[in-house]
Amino acid sequence: MNHNPSLPDRGIPLLPGAFCIAFLLSLFVLSARAEDTPFTFPSNWGGTGLMEIPTARVIRENSYRLGFSQIKPYRHYYGTISPFRGLEVGLRIMEVREVPAFDPQSGDFRDKAFDLKYQFLPEGKYVPAMAVGFMDPHGTRLYPSQYLAVSKQIYPFDITVGFGNGRFGKRPLPEKDEGIELEMFSDPEEWFRDSQFFGGIQFAPSDDFALMIEYSPVHYHRQVRDPARDIFFQGPVASRYNFGFRYKPFKSVEVDVSYQRGHEIGINLSFAYDIGNPLVPLYDPLPGERLLSAEGPLAETLTNALLIAGFSDILVITGGDALWITAQNDRYYYSTRAAGIILKSLRSLPEYIKKVHIVLTENGIAHYELITSREDIAGFVSGELTVSEFLSLSQINTGIAGDKNVKGRHTRVFRYGIKPSFETFLNDPSGFFKYRLGVSGWLGYYPWKGGTFIAGIEGYPVNNISSVNEPLSLPVRSDIVLYKRERVALGRLMFDQIYKSPRELYGKISAGYLEIQYAGLDGEIAKPIIDGRILIGLSGSIVKKRDPEHPFSFSSDDAEDFYSTAFINARLNIPEINISLDMKAGRFLAGDEGVRFTVLKFIHGVILRAWYTVTDTSDFTDEFNKGYHDKGISITIPLRLFIGADSRTAYTYTLTPWTRDPGQDIAHYETLFDFIGRNTRIYINKDREMINR
Repeated sequence: MNHNPSLPDRGIPLLPGAFCIAFLLSLFVLSARAEDTPFTFPSNWGGTGLMEIPTARVIRENSYRLGFSQIKPYRHYYGTISPFRGLEVGLRIMEVREVPAFDPQSGDFRDKAFDLKYQFLPEGKYVPAMAVGFMDPHGTRLYPSQYLAVSKQIYPFDITVGFGNGRFGKRPLPEKDEGIELEMFSDPEEWFRDSQFFGGIQFAPSDDFALMIEYSPVHYHRQVRDPARDIFFQGPVASRYNFGFRYKPFKSVEVDVSYQRGHEIGINLSFAYDIGNPLVPLYDPLPGERLLSAEGPLAETLTNALLIAGFSDILVITGGDALWITAQNDRYYYSTRAAGIILKSLRSLPEYIKKVHIVLTENGIAHYELITSREDIAGFVSGELTVSEFLSLSQINTGIAGDKNVKGRHTRVFRYGIKPSFETFLNDPSGFFKYRLGVSGWLGYYPWKGGTFIAGIEGYPVNNISSVNEPLSLPVRSDIVLYKRERVALGRLMFDQIYKSPRELYGKISAGYLEIQYAGLDGEIAKPIIDGRILIGLSGSIVKKRDPEHPFSFSSDDAEDFYSTAFINARLNIPEINISLDMKAGRFLAGDEGVRFTVLKFIHGVILRAWYTVTDTSDFTDEFNKGYHDKGISITIPLRLFIGADSRTAYTYTLTPWTRDPGQDIAHYETLFDFIGRNTRIYINKDREMINR
């Protein structure tokens, strides 16, 4: 049944002259506000825009937006983030209401996509903002476009004109299973011929509300690959002009109501926040002055103070005019903040102490040593010295390995943890959205320096994970559903040993039930060079698949008896922009050889990861694995953002296909690159301001 008035197709209308004239006039009018705010509102699909069309505006760097929109027949669930100035990355799931999926048991049709927009020219006094955007450039490409957008303010008006193909163009674009297709660059002449103009105006007399009007060139009835077309768009829509009202009842909440296509009411609800800003201000009180000035041996007083401040395995030694403090940081997300807490605990040292050595450790392994003086500590604590001045007078030694024969006090031989866990499995033929919700817990025994016996248990009382897909030709991960569908599972039961030499060469060996699917041996070596600007290393494993129904047994009818990996690893740290670039090259779990590239972005403690893997898939005989490139994203969120106190605990959510086999590795308990983390000279300098937080 056709839900729209059937109007004759009168060809492709030109962009109304009013938008062009208004935009050209805006170029000659000086705006009092040459910035994107307050016009950084979401479009129907989540990217910054009006309703159906994008603008050249982008959300603020290091901010994100989550939202939901409904404009019949489309429903969008979206997230948008800006990891760099001018760059906007969006992820969305589109649900087409009343249109069945390919498998009728899966309900309404759904499609997932990602979008990119880059504002390559910010608005200036005389020039408009200009941006290039790529919508849905990968996979099915049901709703793709590549566009240029130009926006200029005559505050309180913001005028946009754009030009794009695909969804905004004269014809739909074909799908692209692997890789990314950008006709704008691969065939610019064809892109130009297929593109059409769009435009709109926003009127925002206040930061709290705005009015908008747009011209959308979308030919819904010509989008032959859109599942909604045959039911809802048998002819042209009633109007290509859309109207809307935007209101912000609270600082981070926005509600949009619109009238689109001449007969549909739309609604858009979104929430915008800055990444990494604690929702509850951090408060970690120092040990009281009374405790720090208490009578008694200096070692006893400092040990008690540091224990209360959140440290363990504490060793305080005096010798001559020197004071040595070794302690494990159990509480503070930034190791430099932990060092600052210790420094503030030393504000009342006896005059005979001249030199102070502070060594921060983890499981007995020293990360780095801070060498300073009582006089400089007093100047820093009193505020006479800035953090930069204090560090310039101090020494940082990352080559220290620690004394294996000396043990501190208040050593925690047993440690445990428990945290909620939520995993999703999207787009399976048995149902688009599968998930499991529960808790994962671990218990660790730390008998000696660098050694750990670790047991992990997972429980998911809410679990609907299932799949009708059969394991593929070399099923190293395509049978993971057999393990994930269990409500209770032994996640790992293993031994892990880390070693660090005085020359900053790290070694690691793990053995046992390494993860939910594999057991065996895993080894790694790593070394930071150039003050930690670069990390290099080697790693490899030999493993056997576990039986999904019997936690201590092994699979007896697997494709291979054993699986092995071997990699050359490298990481380039760029602290100036809080970016790390990883490369892992070698043999992956299914025997396919290739390389994985990973980008990590650190934003106020939140870590964003995105990876893409290219391997030789010629050994796979099934059509799903052959030619496939593994890819995914993840986000790690510190607990400290929510509880009002510092914590080293963090939660990670990963979004990646489960049922593909190329480019796979085992799930490591902790890699050496992550163990080293930000405890290198280059990152200690980057995080120096945390010393005074």
